[in-house]
Amino acid sequence: MLETIQQLDQTLFLFFNSTLANPVTNFVMPIITNDWGLRILYGLAMIILLIKGDTRLRWLVLFSAVCLVLCDQISAGYLKPLIARPRPCHGLMNVNLLIQCGGGYSFPSAHTTNAFGQAVLFSCPYRKAGWYLYPVAALIGVSRIFVGVHYPGDVLGGLILGSLIGLLVFFGFTGFRRIAGVEPGGPGQS
Repeated sequence: MLETIQQLDQTLFLFFNSTLANPVTNFVMPIITNDWGLRILYGLAMIILLIKGDTRLRWLVLFSAVCLVLCDQISAGYLKPLIARPRPCHGLMNVNLLIQCGGGYSFPSAHTTNAFGQAVLFSCPYRKAGWYLYPVAALIGVSRIFVGVHYPGDVLGGLILGSLIGLLVFFGFTGFRRIAGVEPGGPGQS
């Protein structure tokens, strides 16, 4: 059973990474998945939310940082070394490798975990934001396959893990707001 799943994962990887590869995806996907580009965009978005947002949104930015740390540490710091799945660029021949392969492991995709953690966290209180955040998170995940460093199963694992962490952090945010008395009907409210 596990061998069948792994074979399906490799087949899907080769379909995305090789069969669907073209000059447009070869140019765009490394830009989408660039670490520094994602960090700068995240930082700018958080600064804008801090400046333009209401009190609730400003607190959510703080919880966003907590979510990011949890997503990154659980996926890259704990699960990747525990599972130790080699990246496709280390284990397969003829990978359309568009960025450096890296020495780390593959499962789960930390980029995808981080992106879906943020998407879930912000779309829980701001449902309309999900219309933008989920496609961006999915694009980040798919870009990891196109550039040759993750299998589709790694991206799916990151989607699930990030979504769960984002949801847990949102519940923590909601509980904090109630305890701190900033939630209608909470302590200190009349």
